[in-house]
Amino acid sequence: MHKLLTIVAVVAALLTVGCAQKEAPATQYRGVTDIHQTMLWILEPAADVIWHSAGFIITAQGEQDLTPTTVESWQKVVNAAAVVAESGNLLMMPSRAAGDDWLEYAGGLVEAGTVALEAAQKQDGEALFAAGGQIYQVCLACHSQYIKP
Repeated sequence: MHKLLTIVAVVAALLTVGCAQKEAPATQYRGVTDIHQTMLWILEPAADVIWHSAGFIITAQGEQDLTPTTVESWQKVVNAAAVVAESGNLLMMPSRAAGDDWLEYAGGLVEAGTVALEAAQKQDGEALFAAGGQIYQVCLACHSQYIKP
């Protein structure tokens, strides 16, 4: 019986060691763009795709629906929404985070971008319009605190 308990203990120890997760190497974040470039080159173009793909424009010729009408145009909105959501994560990187409010706004951007992504995946123009408004509100709140004339 003692020999059986010893074997069970050894097997259990080997399984524990074998199943232990290896520690991931530490990642060093290295921003390639500064905040202005991140906004101008990454976030703003993606947000513009969303804003130009939702709602209506009234012109002299009549009402123009901006909602995408093809699979390809919806896919562009899906891609842009993913960029907006992930841009919030870029803004939370340790080298970019500018305080608790900044992190809250960046988290709001992740959330709003995710809402836009879900709307685009469902090809729901009304939900996309609402998500575009949510993105705008997050941007406006952050800019009112962090962009000084």
